Amino acid sequence: MKGTVKKLIRDRGFGFITSEDGTEVFFHRSDLEAADFDTMEEGANVEFEMGTGAKGPRAMKVKVAEAGE
Repeated sequence: MKGTVKKLIRDRGFGFITSEDGTEVFFHRSDLEAADFDTMEEGANVEFEMGTGAKGPRAMKVKVAEAGE
């Protein structure tokens, strides 16, 4: 799936992605692949796999989308 980073809570190590269908999805810094949480920015385009966490939808295998994707 594709989406956009909506919000980052840096001091707690997690954030939220708005998917293409408008669903808000939680992600933790441990869900990142080939991306650095500390340099990630709100508004960044990302690709991820949808999973389920303890409190609902969770983005897994999150990576920053290449330009033009």
